[in-house]
Amino acid sequence: MEIIILLVVVVVLLFAVPDIRRSLITRPAFAFFKRVLPPLSPTEREAMQAGDTWWDADLFSGRPNWHEFHQTKAPQFTDDEQKFIDNQLETLLGMLDDFKIVQQDTDLPKKVWDYIRKEKFFAMIIGKEFGGLDFSPAANSHIVSRIATRSISVAVSVMVPNSLGPGELLTHYGTKEQKDYWLPRLADGTDIPCFALTGPEAGSDAGAIPDTGVVCKGEFEGKEVLGLRLNWSKRYITLAPVATVLGLAFKMYDPDGLLGDQKDIGITCALIPTSHEGVETGERHLPLGQAFMNGTTYGKDVFIPLDWIIGGQDYAGKGWRMLMECLSAGRGISLPALATATGHVTERMTGAYAYVRQQFGLPIGKFEGVQAAMGKIGGTNYILESMRRLTVTALCEGKSPSVITAMTKYHMTEMGRQVMEAAMDVHAGKGIQLGPRNYLGHGYMATPVSITVEGANILTRNLMIFGQGATRCHPYVLAEMEAASNPDEERGLHDFDGLLLKHIGFATSNFFGSLFMGLTGARFNSSPMSGPTARYYQQLTRMSRALAMTADMAMLVMGGDLKRREMLSARLGDVLSHLYMASAVLKRYEDDGRQTGDLPFVQYALEHHLYEIGEAFKGFFANFSNRFVAWTLRLAIFPLGIHFHKPSDENLQAIAESMMEPGLTRDRHTFLCFWKDDPKDMTGHMELAFLAMKEHADIYKRIRKAVKRGDIAEDLSGDELVKAARKAEVINAEEAKAFKKTEQLRIAAIGVDQFAPGVIEKRKFFKA
Repeated sequence: MEIIILLVVVVVLLFAVPDIRRSLITRPAFAFFKRVLPPLSPTEREAMQAGDTWWDADLFSGRPNWHEFHQTKAPQFTDDEQKFIDNQLETLLGMLDDFKIVQQDTDLPKKVWDYIRKEKFFAMIIGKEFGGLDFSPAANSHIVSRIATRSISVAVSVMVPNSLGPGELLTHYGTKEQKDYWLPRLADGTDIPCFALTGPEAGSDAGAIPDTGVVCKGEFEGKEVLGLRLNWSKRYITLAPVATVLGLAFKMYDPDGLLGDQKDIGITCALIPTSHEGVETGERHLPLGQAFMNGTTYGKDVFIPLDWIIGGQDYAGKGWRMLMECLSAGRGISLPALATATGHVTERMTGAYAYVRQQFGLPIGKFEGVQAAMGKIGGTNYILESMRRLTVTALCEGKSPSVITAMTKYHMTEMGRQVMEAAMDVHAGKGIQLGPRNYLGHGYMATPVSITVEGANILTRNLMIFGQGATRCHPYVLAEMEAASNPDEERGLHDFDGLLLKHIGFATSNFFGSLFMGLTGARFNSSPMSGPTARYYQQLTRMSRALAMTADMAMLVMGGDLKRREMLSARLGDVLSHLYMASAVLKRYEDDGRQTGDLPFVQYALEHHLYEIGEAFKGFFANFSNRFVAWTLRLAIFPLGIHFHKPSDENLQAIAESMMEPGLTRDRHTFLCFWKDDPKDMTGHMELAFLAMKEHADIYKRIRKAVKRGDIAEDLSGDELVKAARKAEVINAEEAKAFKKTEQLRIAAIGVDQFAPGVIEKRKFFKA
């Protein structure tokens, strides 16, 4: 007993007396922390400091506040936004023939270009005071998503000026003169912008751009002025072949000290008319056969005045920070919008096709193998739409959450790829034969474009999500890093001392909390909701606590090496991502009023996310180099084993059946998918056939029974089947008329396009 009391006294003295604590605990810990601190390049540091945290910080803390989370209101469209969506957007969608755009013209028709410019589709993010639409991220996302269900090429053309580029950079950082001149011209379509960042030697590592701008004197408009001599070579630049104004990122140098003592000023952004002497644009790339304009730009010894720097001379060298702060549009809106469009199209059209296409006398959607693929499509689309909504909610609140938008970009584009592949499996020959009625082919080919741009997905997952999340979202690590890097070591030690105490308490609480939740199955965790989703809240809180503890231990044991162990750190990033996606699903379910028809989709999503979290932890424990720590972590988090499982067969079948039922649930889940009430339309031909077959399902049922009885030959279809059914008195004259029309729609829907000899070779699919 005396020994225990003595130990307690020693511990109290160590931690309660500041001088003793700092001497025996804080100072050694401070030295250790500085030693293992992962080195950050200047560009990494700027990326780390850019943007905000939001719900991701709650999840990373191990203590998500679900009640506060559900208080966040989903954004609503303004009257102006809704009017634009109901009118200009629908008009544009009705003008688009994606097969003609991609396969014959390899460009948007002039009337489409003119309409987009006239109706300010390029000006959604520009303020009304400059003639723009000033739409919210929610409206921007909705508009791009809906266009993408009709044409990826048009969607990309619209989204780029509303994403990272001149419009956004000018809005946030431009001088008054720059805003007053350029923004009205961009708003009314007088100018088309592009932004040149990526080059042959700089892709995801944009900080390594070799393009330069050297401060010097030169002649401009007949006068000698101070400016920049630029040399650049860029590629993959969307809209570059048709752009009239070029946003350019380069490294700025001042070797002669014309601006001051600093020689290496850093990454800078400038705005240059493409008509300016020496600027070269016009050469096109062909990104997987899509028709959106994408190409190169380069220039040699091009002189520009200093006031062409975006933001003026005061923003020289601040380009990388500017870009990092504005990446949320591309990562959080534009590319996720394309992925969501893929989900809406594949769910609606695959459900229709699986009912319309019949084999062995049954819709193929009744076969379990097909239902497995359909369940994945429907369940994943529910996640996609949920994640899109939650992320734009953060953006509409004025946040710029860099970790969330990185997660959104990576996982949504990957899920878009997965649902497209599953849809192609179900459609088979219908999906691979290109033509005016193929609604999957161009999207399938374009899928890797989203995977590649705005940071390649491999690097986004392996370097960015956890790399930034562990520092930005952790309640203490970033502050500890700042204390450790303080040039005033005593001041840094003092700051670190206070943080260390809190961090130790945080880690201790996480350890014992995780162990208790693991032993009890998290059944004592509170849940903000009752009913079928209550257990999911409990388990997600448990996994949030587990992530906080595991990340802490990993950073403590591995330090800077964790940054280089990409496969290991990526698994912790996966845990954070699946926690975020699961949260998005639960919030959507509540925001939509707990629709009964949504439950199979919600259950699929949550079972999937929990299973993936378990697999990520399993992979982390198996590959963590310190086996004792790995064993201790696993024992604390999963003392009774990892028992999460994949969605059940029953769950997949319930989703598949829902996808083949017209009505409210199907319409709510696929509301972005555009289709025309026209049997010749790209998607309309399938939708009309599906609706007609569901309307006359009883006739098809009677005919199938007659075939089984032998009253009608089993190899008949179309008009012959109608005549045979009428002759066998299975249907009456009025039913025969309706059935004949339905059969015509069905045959057309399961058909594919074919072309006369020479048409494909000459690329003349349509009459002039």
